[in-house]
Amino acid sequence: MRFTRVTLFFIAFIITLGFYQLARHFLAEVEPQTYQATEETMVDTANLLAEMAAPDLRDGAFQAAPFRTAFEAAHRRRFEARIFQYVKKSVGINVYLTDSTGRVLFDSDGGRREGMDLSKLNDVKRTLAGKYGARSTRTEKSDNGSSILYVAAPVGDPANPAGVLTVFKPQRDMRAFVTERRRIIYLACGMIGSGILFLIAAVFLWLFRPIGQITEYARAIERGERPAKPRIGIGREVNTLAHALDSMREVLEGRSYAERYIQTLTHEMKSPLAAIRGAAELLDEQMPLETRKHFLDNIRAETARSERLINRLLELSAIESLTRLETTAEVDFNAIIARAIDQAKPLAEVSKVDIRGPGSSTPVKLHGDAFILRAAVTNLLENAIDFSPAATPVEIALEVREEVAVLTIRDHGPGIPEFAREKIFDRFYSLRHHAAGRKGTGLGLTLVREAAELHGGTIELQAADGGGTIARLTLPVI
Repeated sequence: MRFTRVTLFFIAFIITLGFYQLARHFLAEVEPQTYQATEETMVDTANLLAEMAAPDLRDGAFQAAPFRTAFEAAHRRRFEARIFQYVKKSVGINVYLTDSTGRVLFDSDGGRREGMDLSKLNDVKRTLAGKYGARSTRTEKSDNGSSILYVAAPVGDPANPAGVLTVFKPQRDMRAFVTERRRIIYLACGMIGSGILFLIAAVFLWLFRPIGQITEYARAIERGERPAKPRIGIGREVNTLAHALDSMREVLEGRSYAERYIQTLTHEMKSPLAAIRGAAELLDEQMPLETRKHFLDNIRAETARSERLINRLLELSAIESLTRLETTAEVDFNAIIARAIDQAKPLAEVSKVDIRGPGSSTPVKLHGDAFILRAAVTNLLENAIDFSPAATPVEIALEVREEVAVLTIRDHGPGIPEFAREKIFDRFYSLRHHAAGRKGTGLGLTLVREAAELHGGTIELQAADGGGTIARLTLPVI
């Protein structure tokens, strides 16, 4: 899944970079556009007021009192004008009026500029020259928020104005609009970007997570495990892939299964058949009765071994052909153990071994296949009996721990040699049963392992204190 993470990282990086550049562009334009819109309105206001002042200024009898009274009243007025999210409560605009030389005749900002010569400033200078006059000036050079926007209009003839009327307004009055628009841009870019990233992540999870599950499923098959087909949601493409892989697995397992068993059965049957054939040929010759009886016993033993091999092979093939338990029922594991003990008792009596069963008959409920579970327990018992010396017990215990049933079967035999520990569950790998005087089929423990895996359990063998081997079969309970 490393490719998925890298791809998702690069897509997220590209989207983040794109939205950063987009937001940066919009944010850079917010302040100039706000000031441009404000300036456009101030141009209208300046020209309107200039027309109102023009008659008096042309006649040389300009009266500042009406203007002063109007502006003082306007500045005292209190109101609440909700402009989108911003609430305006007072008038924030002022004006000053100059004559044709640039000397201030009227200033609505407390009259503090009256009498001053402003002919050098751009708003007045350019307007007197017949051009559009405007400027932005800070009252404090180190404070960008102290800027004031000045917009001028000619009084009278624009080509030969009688004076200049300048409207001015602090830029901090427009700061609320700039801040609000920036907040909206941040919020919009964040929501859209987050939504796109979430959608991409969801698509990647929807497609690549099932692919990862299918990959792990294939690797489990490669390791020889029997995994259940993963549940991968409702995506048609990945479900089609999972079904195809599962079908391919069944077909390939069926082919290799048949080939493997034909080969192994042929190989394993060679030894007993050769022994039977050799003994039968020798029986045609003259020999003492005891020798003849010995060869007959060999024939019977090899025939019994062949029969056990075929029976075990049939049991194992029935289990190994299942990828999962098709049908399960609620079974009593204690009752299954009791039936397995009854089935193993004749062998124990012949071997002079005592089976000591679990002391409790309390039902232990499992979900599973009773036939397969009984076959597994029987094989464990027969294996313990075969390796047990005469007059020694095979001890069986069953207990429930943390939602699992643990069946423990202990023998007092020679134990498992170190060289055989890693191979003990391999098919057809067997050790000679010293107590029974024969070699096993090598299929019993393989069958037990397959049965445990089908039921979601485990089987393990370990050396017991004081000698012998402990087989521990763990299965989930209801």
